[in-house]
Amino acid sequence: MASRRLLRALQFGLVLVAGLSFGSARADQPLRIGLASSPANEAVRHAAQLAEKQGLRVKIVEFTDWVTPNTALADGDVDVNYFQHIPFLENATKANNWKLAAVAPGYISWLGAYSNKLKSIDDLPNGAKISIANDPVNTGRALLFLQALGVIKLKDGADFKATPSDIIANPKGIKIVQVEAQQVVRSLPDVDLGLTFPSFVKLAGQDPAGALAFERPSNTYAIHWVTRAQDAGDPRVAQFIEVYNGDPEVKSILTKLYSGQIGFAW
Repeated sequence: MASRRLLRALQFGLVLVAGLSFGSARADQPLRIGLASSPANEAVRHAAQLAEKQGLRVKIVEFTDWVTPNTALADGDVDVNYFQHIPFLENATKANNWKLAAVAPGYISWLGAYSNKLKSIDDLPNGAKISIANDPVNTGRALLFLQALGVIKLKDGADFKATPSDIIANPKGIKIVQVEAQQVVRSLPDVDLGLTFPSFVKLAGQDPAGALAFERPSNTYAIHWVTRAQDAGDPRVAQFIEVYNGDPEVKSILTKLYSGQIGFAW
């Protein structure tokens, strides 16, 4: 019996030493943060400068779409990403069998209804064209927003997984135009209304506060820090999030960038 206890103790010691060695090796590596193009990245860069002063090296990797940041994370090319809300993450992990985990909430960006032609939602003409994002989750989110605006009605129980086939009432006969999320703002000259995020409007050089209406903000759509499931306890990630959340300048930067059209879930 004593020999078994000794063996277990030795095994535990070896695992502990291996774990410490792994953690030390990782601590010597820069924290690689994957981001999708967004004005909000300025706040991450600001936090990275502060983290560097604490001895945490940071490497920011910026992508131009909403697919590659998760692919890069799953493949181990980045250690954490910061661009997606939980519904988007759940859809992506299910579709690709990725084992990713949300470790902390960040800011909340809500949809705005933007137009180059109209001054009010009430001015929406019959047969109007409305552009929305074409990814599954943000399609449903946009349709829920249109329902809240009184433009359409969805079947009972419709949620962020809704599709245009769930529309049961469309009194103005609007036409839904689905494009990549980043392209909605560029479609505004060709449609009557576009539902998009203030970040994309800002990137296009327009006023993010200039929407005809905004959806009601919800923590459901808070952007989260996401890691591989096995790395959810990475102390470098925890340290960086503490720096990001703890510096008041981060909220100030984001508030100014979004002209106040942003919320915070931490």
